[in-house]
Amino acid sequence: MNKSVLLVFSCCLALFGAGCSKGPSSKGPTATQSTPLPEWKSGYRVYVTNETSGDLSIIDGSTLEVIATVPLGKRPRGIHASPDKRTIYVALSGSPMAPPGVDEDTLPPPDKSADGIGVFDVEQNKLLRVIEGGSDPENFDVSRDGSTLFVSNEDISSLSFIEAPTGKLIQTIRVGGEPEGVRLAPNGKLVYVTAENDSAVSVVDVAARKLIKSFKVGRRPRNILFTPDGKRAYVSAENDGAVALFDAVKNEKIQDIQLGAPGEIKPMGLALSPDASKLYVSAGRGRKVFVVDTATNQATASFEVGVRPWGIAVSPDGKTLFTANGPSNDVSVVDLASQTVIKKIKSAGSPWGVLVIGR
Repeated sequence: MNKSVLLVFSCCLALFGAGCSKGPSSKGPTATQSTPLPEWKSGYRVYVTNETSGDLSIIDGSTLEVIATVPLGKRPRGIHASPDKRTIYVALSGSPMAPPGVDEDTLPPPDKSADGIGVFDVEQNKLLRVIEGGSDPENFDVSRDGSTLFVSNEDISSLSFIEAPTGKLIQTIRVGGEPEGVRLAPNGKLVYVTAENDSAVSVVDVAARKLIKSFKVGRRPRNILFTPDGKRAYVSAENDGAVALFDAVKNEKIQDIQLGAPGEIKPMGLALSPDASKLYVSAGRGRKVFVVDTATNQATASFEVGVRPWGIAVSPDGKTLFTANGPSNDVSVVDLASQTVIKKIKSAGSPWGVLVIGR
């Protein structure tokens, strides 16, 4: 065996021994090895993306313990399930992390080979493959029939349409500057994208694959969440310390719901209670979650959950709330009746997104 062949063979063995720490290629169908889990007949599980460790934590909703950690790839962030809940999609990115205040000229070049959408099989508990996701995917949504992913591409100010079964990039549409949050309207006809640099929301016609409108909502908008009837929606405006409410028929802002002083309270993630009577808002560096009454659109309460809560989700019974606290490497578990943290679950790699799936 010559030296070059021996070197390649040794590198392969090293990668295998390290548990494939680099993650699967965004261009190939390589699957991770599945981890056997306890039989899941009822209850719910919580899936958490860990941005710096490149993996997915799976938490049992009954025991509130991590029952598996599955490698995904570089910088897993946005996470959503298919309509039938059998598949979980995760946005992966090879772009280096760039926290506020960092000179981006000092950062290493992006690894575009790591960009993609991870396809995770819930029953097999493993990553099946990584499909196309456009450049630097961060967040996305899934069409009502599960056939299409709508992915924000922050570094090129665009929205990509991805064919889910084949992983083919269908079309990329120019939207506002630094797009992040993506949400499909309940009727499935329009997809909305926040544009951080433009303080606006871009509206894209799904059938025509065309930008039809952009409207202002507030400084540095992050995420969008619709009311069940699709007539109104909420947008977290990070730099305003507020949540904007907009009319989804006219596509224009109605009002701001002030949560706190701009710069101190930084609204990020959004989640509705199962009956849609309450909106929960994670406040980032404000360390809190705010409760908004959706009938009056007024903040009625707030409670501290941890360091820089971002991703947020509510259990199917509406009794428990989960927040991903990146800097402290943990997930807060909140009893909503008492509005207190009852547990913090350790997660080693900067938890970012939270998804709850019930049975």
